[in-house]
Amino acid sequence: MSTTQRRILIVGGGTAGWLTAAYLAKALRLGERSHLEVTVLESPDIGVIGVGEGTFPTIRTTLQFLGIDEARFIRETAATLKQGIRFVDWARTPVGGESRHFFHPFEAPFYAEGLNLVPYWLLQDEATRLPFAQALTIQQRVAEAQRAPRRAHEAPYTAPLNYAYHFDALKLARLLAEHARQLGVRHLQGTVTQAGLDATGAIAHVDTPELGRLQADLYIDCTGFRAELIGRALGAQLKSARGILFADRALACKLPVNADDAVMESCTIATAHEAGWIWDIGLNGARGLGCVYSSDHLGDDRAAEILRRHAGAGAGEVALRSIPFAPGYRERQWVKNCVAVGLSAGFLEPLESTGLVLIEAAVGMIAEMVPHSGPMEAPARRFNELMTARFENIINFLKLHYCLSGRREPFWRDNAAPATIPERLAELLEQWRLRPPGRFDFGLDTETFAFFNYQYILYGMGFSTDLGAGRADFTQVEEANRLFAKIQRFTERALVDLPSHSALIRQLTGAPLR
Repeated sequence: MSTTQRRILIVGGGTAGWLTAAYLAKALRLGERSHLEVTVLESPDIGVIGVGEGTFPTIRTTLQFLGIDEARFIRETAATLKQGIRFVDWARTPVGGESRHFFHPFEAPFYAEGLNLVPYWLLQDEATRLPFAQALTIQQRVAEAQRAPRRAHEAPYTAPLNYAYHFDALKLARLLAEHARQLGVRHLQGTVTQAGLDATGAIAHVDTPELGRLQADLYIDCTGFRAELIGRALGAQLKSARGILFADRALACKLPVNADDAVMESCTIATAHEAGWIWDIGLNGARGLGCVYSSDHLGDDRAAEILRRHAGAGAGEVALRSIPFAPGYRERQWVKNCVAVGLSAGFLEPLESTGLVLIEAAVGMIAEMVPHSGPMEAPARRFNELMTARFENIINFLKLHYCLSGRREPFWRDNAAPATIPERLAELLEQWRLRPPGRFDFGLDTETFAFFNYQYILYGMGFSTDLGAGRADFTQVEEANRLFAKIQRFTERALVDLPSHSALIRQLTGAPLR
């Protein structure tokens, strides 16, 4: 019996292109199937955007599935471990130099069988209770003490505490490219000048000056914001989210640090400013910084001033890279025989590191949905439904960070305006005034963030859930208090047992310990 020949052409490299290639090669067992061909067409003249260098914990499962050794990944991408995000000055404008912060950990809140601690925390005295993440997890204090989430002797990709990574995007793309080629992916260098369509409106071929005409059964657009295939050739329009998410610019830079002297944070630091926020990411030997802002509320020169002031001494002469973006996504990300992955499908903003997790979600579905025979557009409707829902849910989650703020600058006041809050989010906020977020608020197949992620942001920002009318229903106060105390004892133990983040990175990369 003959097997149908299938050719997949991924146009564009970078993290999106090479992660897609490596994942498909592994999932579709490329090395065992002579009838299947996966090719990456990469332009040598177009650089990698690499917006944001943070990830979501799902990346550990992805890297493990691909067969990439964790120590090698950490060593070759200058990676560090990320346990969550520290949000500085998001809830209130700092007064007199006094900053306040809250933590969004990757660990779920502690849960005992039959006893949910969240209502008991809500009923405690607001003036004396611990911050939400500190009261219900050990991860906040572990991260703030610059401890690691795991020990060197533990199996790769496993740990007592959940974690992701910070990494150098260019180095990750190189690592993924090498691994994909080892899995059997073909690598061609050339620039697409035109995509020709057939009578049905599907892509018939792409033309390059270096390689001539190339043809495939499925084209995957990883050309970034240019969206050469899905946008320019097929006309799939971007649905703007600018009326909800105002940020549309980023200024980014990278500063070298002395690895022997630097404090190595194991979380992203997100510091709010008058019209947006600043990311501060610690790599192994470098520090990545970026000022995210709304061009409607802040000029480029002022944004550069804010970033340089945050970066501190030595940043005055460092070149800043301007990254304009249009927050939004394509509702039709799979059109005919072309599917967009990465920035070509959409981008919202760097907050909460959703860029890479959207790539993971898309390529996982492609690997499962791509038909072995017949028309390649068969899965398009379902794929588009799922990705549209995922983007919309992420928009809601990102908006949550802004609309709850009590800051008084125009950017923040505009974000709190009811007309800018999506209807679904407004409905949930109204419910959450009388109960905390729960698992039935969300559908698992289209969510990136769980109900407890919403809890961390809500209660970190000072949102009030009034359970006073039902106080008498929560009768296990003594047991809850014992569990709260137990979490703090576990925390103290973890601070002793877990190594410093910098020591663990040195061990995993083979660098000498101090």
